[in-house]
Amino acid sequence: MKIDTLLFDLDGTLVNTNDLIISSFLHTLEHYFPGKYTREKVIEFIGPPLVDSFKGIDAERVEEMITMYREHNLSNHDLLVQEYEGVFETIERLHKEGFKLAVVTTKMKSTAIRGLEVTGLDRFFEVIVAIDDVEKVKPDPEPLEKAMKALGSSAETTIMVGDSQYDILGGKNTGTTTAAVAWSIKGEAFIRSFEPDYVLEDMRDLLKIVGVE
Repeated sequence: MKIDTLLFDLDGTLVNTNDLIISSFLHTLEHYFPGKYTREKVIEFIGPPLVDSFKGIDAERVEEMITMYREHNLSNHDLLVQEYEGVFETIERLHKEGFKLAVVTTKMKSTAIRGLEVTGLDRFFEVIVAIDDVEKVKPDPEPLEKAMKALGSSAETTIMVGDSQYDILGGKNTGTTTAAVAWSIKGEAFIRSFEPDYVLEDMRDLLKIVGVE
């Protein structure tokens, strides 16, 4: 069946927030555990919800670590968020061609909207499913199913696009087609190991996949 719906992860897929996320983790962890965590180590924390990452570090101080992380993240947000080449023109074209688009993220909705606004992508997404909209996050099907329901779409005509295993496994668990971005911070080989249906070297590759070009 022809793809008519595209669900996108946000961080590391549509917008480059890697430096923002890494600096927020390092700022927080350096406060609680001076000298213990490196950039390479905190890259492992990218993808899951903050509560899961911090719970694995210090279950007793999860909430205060999340608070410190978010304060640093928000105060540096607009400075460190960057665009990936080809993303804006691809999303703009898909929107113009009438495809149904949604963002499915493990961020708080307010922060997700801010990231979309900074990059000008907010005008293309009427549906945003964030961590505060669901009980279970990717790779559970709940957030994807919620987005598809809001769009009036089915898994058979939907593709999930993301940069982490949670996006690819979420798509597989929901029954959608899956596409991984080769610019995943964890490396192309890592993301390919989860066997997505497609690997995008450039976001514009999507246009051919969905039949626009």
